[in-house]
Amino acid sequence: MSVISLAKGAHTAVAADRVHAVLVWQDTPGAPDADASALLLAAGGRVRDDGDLVFYNQPVHSSQAVRHLGKQRGPLGVTDTVEVDLRRVERGIERIVLGASADGGTFGELRGLTLRLVDAGSGADVARFEMTAGTETAFIGGELYRRDGRWRFRAVGQGYATGLAGLATDFGITVDEEPPMPAGGPAPVPPVPHAGVPASVPPPAPPAPGLVKGEDLLPVDMRKRLSLRKEQVAVSLRKHGAEGVVARVILVLDASGSMAALYRGGTVAGVVERMAAVAAQLDDDGEMQAWTFATNPARLPDLRIGELPDWLRLHVRCGEVSLFRRRRPKHGLLPGQVDMRLVGAMNDEPKVIAEVRAHVRRHPSAAPTLVLFFSDGGIHRDAAIEHELRAAAEEPLFWQFVGLGQASYGVLERLDTMAGRRVDNVGFFAVDDIDQVPDPVLYDRLLSEFPSWLIAARSAGIL
Repeated sequence: MSVISLAKGAHTAVAADRVHAVLVWQDTPGAPDADASALLLAAGGRVRDDGDLVFYNQPVHSSQAVRHLGKQRGPLGVTDTVEVDLRRVERGIERIVLGASADGGTFGELRGLTLRLVDAGSGADVARFEMTAGTETAFIGGELYRRDGRWRFRAVGQGYATGLAGLATDFGITVDEEPPMPAGGPAPVPPVPHAGVPASVPPPAPPAPGLVKGEDLLPVDMRKRLSLRKEQVAVSLRKHGAEGVVARVILVLDASGSMAALYRGGTVAGVVERMAAVAAQLDDDGEMQAWTFATNPARLPDLRIGELPDWLRLHVRCGEVSLFRRRRPKHGLLPGQVDMRLVGAMNDEPKVIAEVRAHVRRHPSAAPTLVLFFSDGGIHRDAAIEHELRAAAEEPLFWQFVGLGQASYGVLERLDTMAGRRVDNVGFFAVDDIDQVPDPVLYDRLLSEFPSWLIAARSAGIL
């Protein structure tokens, strides 16, 4: 089969089901390095969320359709390859942009810069595009796009002077740059007000009877809010026939890129403070275990009620560093803090669900477990989520999912009617603006299905 050599702007049909987009250049002394990438674009020419960028820091798309395979050096030069399985590309994706970024120079310094489109099954070239570049530090070599139900490839040859971050921003990726390191190392982290807590607070009042462990250490205003919310949680439990129940509480927080505004605006900090009241009422030691997740899950330090202000400041974090920085030790992390670069930016709920399940198995409790799981949606991995939650139906934990805003929640919206489980172990509801939901209403919705599960799980011998 003859190889089609394309000029800029030309296009050709793609018959192969799986292709490799291979970026090629000559390995010459002093030349910069280059990194291939891909952007999956929906209608309107933009990504759905930050997970639709595939590159060296995020090498596999959640759909498994696009993978960054990495570099190889050989006698013909250096290659960096992105694999696209066109059969797995989701219906909402209309184009896949095949880009690259230069590290340590410009694309004009790379000799023999070529984009090859290869049939991954046979190894034969489908098309070849020899590119000319100048001062660009990011480059779009080509794109795969749908036309009349079939895939085609177009040679693009468009450059950017702002690197991968600039290229990605044009297509809707959120870029939060890491601030420069001050001379002499990281500065001390100052107190940051969260959820109504002033930066400077008066000393706590003497402890009062009936407080959970550490509650007397809270600032006065926060302690008053917590006390009132505990009473409201107790009212909701009593209303649903679960007065006096004891349970272990686990909090799971979505930290994907689309959540950044909810973290910056204090919404997530407010959610955590309100959930601390659930743990204070249900858990005999007033502690709450917690996870954060995006591409990967990460266990956070346990939330102890007396440490709530510092816990919010240190651990309620999202999008604090650029997605595009190379992996290297992060300066300024304090003890117990998670390096959020390792968490990533895209949604992968099955990983964190599996990790929480494994933790509960490793650390059994006489009390049942209530998992409070907060996400803004963008659910892609429906089958994997359903598999995890079906298996979890035989375990002593109830999953309460809460959607923060109007988004695509996929299988979560159908779990109440999912057949084939001895008990219904999942609840779900979504709110447009959780900050505007009064505490009594929120706790009623949050705790409406947990008591019914307790009865069913005891009857089934799960508890």
